[in-house]
Amino acid sequence: MVTGIFYWLKADAGWITSLPAILVSQYLISIHWQDAKFGTIANIALLIIALTGFANWKFKNTYLIKRKEGFDLKSTPVDLLTQQDLLPLPLIIRKYIEYTGAIGKPKINNLEARFKAHIRSYHAKEWIILNVIQNNFIDPSRRLFYMSGTMKHLPVAGLHLYKDGKAKMDIRLFSAYKVQYQDGPEMDTAETVTIFNDMCCLAPASLIDPRIQWGETNDQSIKASFTNQGITIHAILYFNNEGRLINFKSKDRYARQEDGSMKLMTWSTPLANYMDYHGYRLAQNGKAMYTYPDGDFCYGEFELTEINYNLSK
Repeated sequence: MVTGIFYWLKADAGWITSLPAILVSQYLISIHWQDAKFGTIANIALLIIALTGFANWKFKNTYLIKRKEGFDLKSTPVDLLTQQDLLPLPLIIRKYIEYTGAIGKPKINNLEARFKAHIRSYHAKEWIILNVIQNNFIDPSRRLFYMSGTMKHLPVAGLHLYKDGKAKMDIRLFSAYKVQYQDGPEMDTAETVTIFNDMCCLAPASLIDPRIQWGETNDQSIKASFTNQGITIHAILYFNNEGRLINFKSKDRYARQEDGSMKLMTWSTPLANYMDYHGYRLAQNGKAMYTYPDGDFCYGEFELTEINYNLSK
């Protein structure tokens, strides 16, 4: 009963109570074998569920350990973002930061965001439904992207990790069997693009960062470059008349191909439906897209459900 309650609550540690329950059950079956032997089938099924729960707990614990490491980093003191801080910035960026409501609020050291997401590959084109927890640490830059959900009715979990300029992606079926793993220089560059995209979309107050170089601009777009750990990436930010960021494009992000290779492609993240999150106006909905020879392909849809800044743990 306790195990059932844990699983009903979707508690990660539900497997802990299930193992002794299975052992006790199997012992009782063994001493009444003739009458109760078919209960072994049920126990085997429960054991598979328990082992899956253990694998999920262990994999998620990897994320939690890395998350704690981020909070253990020495961070700069948090003071308020003022108009004075924005003076070196181009007008179009100042207008965007003001629109989001960041002026007069604390500068950002870190953030934790939660999303509902749908993701698919270019070749499979079947959506995977996911819940996402994302942590960003601004300086030094770190990013954790933990996702869990179902793929073809089977549980799947994944972890994107970026720290010290290095990135890796680890996707697992039942949180145990690797179905996709990627690291290397291409991933490092791709995730550097993602870091800058997160700063633009989720933490506009961080756009005062000196690692950003602003370039050519017009009324509704601006070119920018971002450098971290010796890697420099470029992007174009697009805005509407109200000052909202509506798209982000970069030609410096790699896409994983069917054969496992990485190919440089144009990447964009159109944004929509700005909402209030604890006094910040941010886009609720975003898409992740690559431009293939036959046109744009949306491989990810994200709905921001919660975001908090400057957490201590």
